[in-house]
Amino acid sequence: MKQYIAILGSTGSIGETTLRVIDAHQDKYEVFALIAGINVALMFEQALKYKPAYIVMANQQASDELKKRFIVHFKDRPKEFSCEIYHGEEAMCQVVAMGEIDQVVAAIVGGAGLIPTLAAVKAGKRILLANKESLVMAGDFFMQAVKENKATILPIDSEHNAIYQSLPEALQQPLGQKALRDAGIKSLILTGSGGPFLKRNLSTFSDITVAEAIAHPRWSMGSKISVDSATMMNKGLEFIEARWLFNASAEEIEIVLHPESIIHSMVRYLDGSVIAQMGNADMAIPISHALNYPVRRHSPANGIDFFQQGTLTFIEPDPKRYPCLFLAKEASNSGQVATTILNAANEMIVDAFLHQRVSFNQIYELNLHALETMSFQNPSNVEDLILIDTIARIKTTEIINKKALV
Repeated sequence: MKQYIAILGSTGSIGETTLRVIDAHQDKYEVFALIAGINVALMFEQALKYKPAYIVMANQQASDELKKRFIVHFKDRPKEFSCEIYHGEEAMCQVVAMGEIDQVVAAIVGGAGLIPTLAAVKAGKRILLANKESLVMAGDFFMQAVKENKATILPIDSEHNAIYQSLPEALQQPLGQKALRDAGIKSLILTGSGGPFLKRNLSTFSDITVAEAIAHPRWSMGSKISVDSATMMNKGLEFIEARWLFNASAEEIEIVLHPESIIHSMVRYLDGSVIAQMGNADMAIPISHALNYPVRRHSPANGIDFFQQGTLTFIEPDPKRYPCLFLAKEASNSGQVATTILNAANEMIVDAFLHQRVSFNQIYELNLHALETMSFQNPSNVEDLILIDTIARIKTTEIINKKALV
């Protein structure tokens, strides 16, 4: 019997790769629901190919445009069109909670992915988690909901999936409920490529263009996450996510730069052993692992040719080159309010950079300013965090407007 899959963020890079993996296992999986933002053209193509029962777009304008495309396309054969199309966050939540769905891929980028992903958690689903903001913003509440609703979390970020694969089986499910040291683990080692500016002269960072920042040397990703990789804010957010996923203290997580992106992360054991997960830079590998877990099946990714690979390099992160990484680590030690502020501020600031309103160097400066000037009471629930996130975005916009490039 086939399993039904819902994809939150189907038109993004993770969503598209998930569909590529599903294509390799059409006898085992069927797309039940596709959920995305406003990319109507790509959603139309996906819908024609996968024929989902449900589609949800971010807003009414996008859903109306999609409906019009279907009306035109099926004008002579309307009975062939049976997909239901909705819009908005509430519809996303309702769809991912449907009883027919076996697995939910949570790949909406940014804070917008929190509520739909949490809806899947509360429905007790098996969730392939790529939306790190769910844990950056609401790690405590999120992991508690996972426990209460007996949901299953399988990380598909390459780094967290690599750690997952390198853990002893006793720590894999349920995640985040046992101490690492009780399983003989000393630390988790997150690797990062260092992005496109690993060797760039620091004196030229103020001249970095958008095109340069989104040109990742190893991975094909969306613009926002590519900029986060260039600043290594992405690794900082992954640091926060790893603490919640694996019940780790800040001292139990190391970060190592590994430009070749062959070792995706490692686990250091108390006996001196280090277990690493290796693979080419292709998200089909972690997605295939999680989708098929605990069985391993073939994926559309190519294997490593060790004779062509060459040497592997490991470098300690430089605070001067990657101040956003260290800022995120500091926010992690301050708690959920700080990480929520940082996540919200960074999304707004990176968007301003992509629209050439602030410089590359200002990404760190403005994030630091946001953390230093905003304060909120500790949240009692997710709704409180959403309010903090909303206010933080408004205040960050004000900060950007004052500091924007002329």
